[in-house]
Amino acid sequence: MENRWWRTFRDSLRGGAVDYTAGNLDRALLLLAIPMILETAMESLFAVVDIFFVSKLGVDAMATVALTESIVVLVIAVALGLSFSTTAFVARRIGEKNPEEAARGAAQSVLIGAASSALIGLLGFVFAPELLGLMGATPGILRNVTFARIVLGGCGTLMMLFLLNAIFRGAGDAVIAMRVLWFANIINIVLNPCLIFGLGPFPEMGIAGSAVGTVIGRGSGVVYQIWLLHSGAGRIHIRAADWKPNPELLRHILRPALNGMLQIFIALASWTALVRIAATFGPTVLAGYTIGIRVIMFSIMPSWGLSNAAATLVGQNLGAGKPERAEAAVWRAGFYNCIFMTALSLAFMLAPERILRVFTDSQPVLDAGALCLRYISSCYVLYAYGMMMLQAFNGAGDTATPTKINLIGYWAVQLPLAWALAWPLGFGPRGMYGAVAVAEVVVSVLAIVYFRQGRWKQAVI
Repeated sequence: MENRWWRTFRDSLRGGAVDYTAGNLDRALLLLAIPMILETAMESLFAVVDIFFVSKLGVDAMATVALTESIVVLVIAVALGLSFSTTAFVARRIGEKNPEEAARGAAQSVLIGAASSALIGLLGFVFAPELLGLMGATPGILRNVTFARIVLGGCGTLMMLFLLNAIFRGAGDAVIAMRVLWFANIINIVLNPCLIFGLGPFPEMGIAGSAVGTVIGRGSGVVYQIWLLHSGAGRIHIRAADWKPNPELLRHILRPALNGMLQIFIALASWTALVRIAATFGPTVLAGYTIGIRVIMFSIMPSWGLSNAAATLVGQNLGAGKPERAEAAVWRAGFYNCIFMTALSLAFMLAPERILRVFTDSQPVLDAGALCLRYISSCYVLYAYGMMMLQAFNGAGDTATPTKINLIGYWAVQLPLAWALAWPLGFGPRGMYGAVAVAEVVVSVLAIVYFRQGRWKQAVI
């Protein structure tokens, strides 16, 4: 007899019509989570592919990519904020069995995204040299300004890729979102080396070729997404009439989106400030911290996929008038995530140097990175539940609560505590990492407390 878990895994990659508001909750969670986990892995692959090939061009080229990415995070904040609102709206309407209204709202979100993309892209293209200068670019980096112009000018493809996949996720079409990222990544992987090094009939463009390949890859994904939405391949079928601007619906979607943008900005600004604190301890600690954080962010991708699945289940079940099932889905996702992150924490505690050695052979950097992994992972058991709760608020359309929690945890606790422990109290890097762990505990406790109060069940979206 075929194993039940294997059958669920196979079905999760096939896709198809599933009612996530009824039936076995574990199966519903896994059907959504598996393709969403693979989708998040594909998102990270863009950055990995770019830096892999660009690294062959030298230090200035790699530094150009790093500085440009530090500017692009602002675009990601806008994209994620709008995506939270869009996923919540679409999921709620699908749960209400109203796909026509879901399609109208999705189209209005795309209009907001397109307008934002055009404005940000224009500003980024025109002011790319000035933006790089503000980030401390050297003359060698500024010689690669064409790369920054193309990436920033084409950042609309990144925003739309995030946003359109948020529509599919909200509808429960997680497999479609995953396949879009596969398609876009294949194009990016093929074009990057061809355009950078001039392979075959392609021109040799150097670092600018990486930017062109990435924008074309993402843009191809966006074209594919638009085609899927218009063809009705999934649960959302956008028709020509849906593109007509609807001021009331635009305001309805934009209000929670602004809170979502602020929510992400608070977190990103906090991590940027921590980089500044780490830099005061010298290049070895900074290198260890940078590698450690990259390992952490990559390793918890399954958790983000699981939290996105929980958010979709929350939105759809609230729309179906089943708040108890929505709540149960989040606790169940938290339980699965706790098992995963406990195992991850043990690995970081017991063998951090072995993990970090993939990235560097420098013993001082390994020691600094191992300290980062051990301290930050100490909060994982509780944070496993906290991150599910935060995304559940977003899935319900209550983007204000996680924004408030982030503000308290990251700006009122993490930053002042990191500075105080690191310098006035003399704990150095240990103090900074300890502050991160304390802040994540505070965020998680607040998230659990607010979640148990249940006000998110009355959120309007």
